[in-house]
Amino acid sequence: MAFLPVTACVESIEQLSPNFIRIVFSGPEMRTVGSHKPVFDQRIKLIFPNPGKDLPPLPANGDWYANWSALPEDSRGVMRTYSIRSLNMGAHATTLTVDFVLHTAPGFTGPAATWAANAQVGDKLLIIAPRLDAESMGGIEFDHGNAQCIVLAGDETAAPAIARILEDLAANSDSSLTGTALIEVPEKADILPIAAPAGIQVKWLPRQGRNHGELLFESLGITAKHLTATPADGDTLVWETPAFSATGEPVSSDSTARGEYYWIAGESGVVTTIRRSLIKDKGLDRSRVAFMGYWKRGVAMRG
Repeated sequence: MAFLPVTACVESIEQLSPNFIRIVFSGPEMRTVGSHKPVFDQRIKLIFPNPGKDLPPLPANGDWYANWSALPEDSRGVMRTYSIRSLNMGAHATTLTVDFVLHTAPGFTGPAATWAANAQVGDKLLIIAPRLDAESMGGIEFDHGNAQCIVLAGDETAAPAIARILEDLAANSDSSLTGTALIEVPEKADILPIAAPAGIQVKWLPRQGRNHGELLFESLGITAKHLTATPADGDTLVWETPAFSATGEPVSSDSTARGEYYWIAGESGVVTTIRRSLIKDKGLDRSRVAFMGYWKRGVAMRG
């Protein structure tokens, strides 16, 4: 399997800003984790123990998800999806960094943010992470192909992935790459340094009390006529990439295409509105865009 469960230990904790906290994980089992490619927006699963409970026992090999699902709810813990902020594979140890959004506003705080806000050095959790010896990975959606102009846009939940994408592009791409990264965050104090390519402009959009998504809409040129309410659809998240469609739409990825490439992630309703505008109203070729709902307002997401 490309992914495996490992027990990880909190090595360090850093409060980056009012709404971001950075936690570095390490431990003997982390030596099996790694990647031979740029990390980009690599997804991982974190399993947090229930209060007062041990970590759920999962086999190192085999179907970890089936084993986890079969456990009683009060002992299997809580699983959430995150992206890797950084992965350092040293000669003697491997560390993996995750930037958590604290979601301090009423009604937005969940078990992952609560765990991160109260974490202490030495605490343990399970990470379902890519294996260093895996032939193929999965869990990476960013793929700009031959596009020389990219647009990245997202809210605070997408900020760590956007930062990782930009820093990997800076380390691996030629200097002709251009574009824009739009990152909407709760307040000015949440603006963080990113080592982006010289040709990509990073624009932080502090809401400062404005509605979620409004600044992204304005920056992308989405007008009021597009701001219709998204129909309630339970815990379904929009997830449309050149290689996959959650709605069953035909897909035809063309990695040789040039022009602009869009990567959009964040709150599902906001992402859906952006998708509708760019594809249906502005005629953007679907093979040149990835839209991903990372969370949904008012819904306690699972997994």
